[in-house]
Amino acid sequence: MRAAGQGPVLVAGGTGFVGRRLVAGLVEEGRDVRVMTRRPTQYPGPGEAVFGDVGEPSSLCAALDGCSSAYYLVHSLDRADFESCDARAAEAFGKHAAASGLEQIVYLGGLGDDSDDLSAHLRSRREVETLLADGGVPVTVLRAGIVVGHGGISWEITRQLVQHLPAMITPRWVRTRTQPIAVDDVVRYLIGVLDNQGAFARVFEIGGPDVLQYADMLKRVAALDGRTLPIVPVPLLTPGLWSRWLALVTDVDTRAGRNLIDSMVNEVIVTDHSIRAVVPFLPMTYDEAVKVALAERRGER
Repeated sequence: MRAAGQGPVLVAGGTGFVGRRLVAGLVEEGRDVRVMTRRPTQYPGPGEAVFGDVGEPSSLCAALDGCSSAYYLVHSLDRADFESCDARAAEAFGKHAAASGLEQIVYLGGLGDDSDDLSAHLRSRREVETLLADGGVPVTVLRAGIVVGHGGISWEITRQLVQHLPAMITPRWVRTRTQPIAVDDVVRYLIGVLDNQGAFARVFEIGGPDVLQYADMLKRVAALDGRTLPIVPVPLLTPGLWSRWLALVTDVDTRAGRNLIDSMVNEVIVTDHSIRAVVPFLPMTYDEAVKVALAERRGER
């Protein structure tokens, strides 16, 4: 059952990897979209650009005014103090969303078992879920693992390692299981839960059909490129040491990459499939998602 949802939809983080695709999808659906950005005069995409900065709570009132719902796709992984920054930002956003009368907030979080010793990154994602909801607006949470798509940090780490190295010496956690999902499918889920009362105040887990070890993901990307990639796990190669080496062979942001690498010790797979009843469709396989990402990088999509 759908809620009213007659006002504009605000997308906080609408210029990012997932956000810009989401904005385009919402506009194609005929939705009135506001893209919250710190530089609205420089925004070239669809929707209405409005000024807003989660680090400046006073800017949120005008951005949220008149909106019926909002997406929260903000994080500070490129900062050393990302946990405290993200906590303050989520608390402020939830408070101002309630004051503006929003009906729903949709948040893209991270998979991971709460009983596990979660990384700082995943613990922060859980905290953001709670802080957004503390304002009183119903929050719909979609928890995902690695999102495969051109320009995503996790995907770029994978692609560039495979592209630049003939073989890999890796930490043990390359045997950790994960459940990657195509960015296009993430967007389908994000749009599908909007104004959907069956999704209000609920947490969903989303993933593609393949449960893979990180090592398998790397090998499959290499195979799609027509070559093999020998992988040798080394027990003493810590995530910290490996992330510093990662900076030498990829161009991803060093701090953001380190925070993601730290999370790779945690198994991130879907254990609750309730999203299938709310937004039913068949997600892409990992190989299909990789092919789409590579085609987009080549400008073929």
